Amino acid sequence: MAHAIPLVPRALVQKASRRYIAGNTVGEAVARIGKLNALGCSATVDVLGEVVADLRQAERTVDEYIEVLDAIHANGLDANVSVKPSALGLLLDEARCEQNLLQIVHAAARHDNFVRIDMEDADCTQREIEMFGRLRPKHSNVGLVLQAYLQRTYRDIEPLLGQGRNLRLCKGIYVEERWHLVDDAWRDRRAINAHFLHHVGRCFDTGTFVGIATHDAALINAVTELAHRRKIDGSRFEFQMLLGVCEPLRGRLLQAGFRVRIYVPFGKDWYGYSTRRIKENPQIAGYLMRAMLTR
Repeated sequence: MAHAIPLVPRALVQKASRRYIAGNTVGEAVARIGKLNALGCSATVDVLGEVVADLRQAERTVDEYIEVLDAIHANGLDANVSVKPSALGLLLDEARCEQNLLQIVHAAARHDNFVRIDMEDADCTQREIEMFGRLRPKHSNVGLVLQAYLQRTYRDIEPLLGQGRNLRLCKGIYVEERWHLVDDAWRDRRAINAHFLHHVGRCFDTGTFVGIATHDAALINAVTELAHRRKIDGSRFEFQMLLGVCEPLRGRLLQAGFRVRIYVPFGKDWYGYSTRRIKENPQIAGYLMRAMLTR
């Protein structure tokens, strides 16, 4: 069913995507974040669109992020932003990309807000870590993402740890060469869990705030048990989940008193994002196919 998604009418994909995309406009994103805040969730906002065709498109993305940060402040929302450097021109002009990112960081600082640099595929990893390394000494309101399925994360994480630091850990979703990956991660995502938990433990050891980005219930249980054994205060970490995914699990985490932040994408590039999410989630693919075949 997932491979048949390109055959599904775009209108039907768009209808299904409303569950996990906040809309096309900043106003729609603001409304969705407000509802999440009312449920007890904070948010991080992603302007959809990864690799850009030219630097003018990258500049328009910067303008959208600044508009989002202004709207978050104006509406008193509990939200920050997540930015993919490729959307700011990383693969076209690295220096211009860094200037673009710095504009967003400055705009966030004006509102006492925070910018998360999203991690992308292995071609971008080193450049994004180096860019973060140049920005972080002068700008405390910027954080990074590391991917637990990469072998190199054992080396990359150590210089990033410490009081006042803020990391997001995720399993990793990009298709990479096997030699980049831990254990059998290329064929069994459960093999990533032990490595993920190790990195969470290093964050706990060093007083580093960590966003734990996963929908894996077994991994979430292991993290909560680790936090309980080490008597880690709940203010030192949060769980992060995608909009519209695993909502019952999200509800249980909130009910248990954990902090939960929702990744809220919005924008005009809804189709590409939607098809990726649908292929990753068989339940959504099944919903679409049933909708096509029935009234």
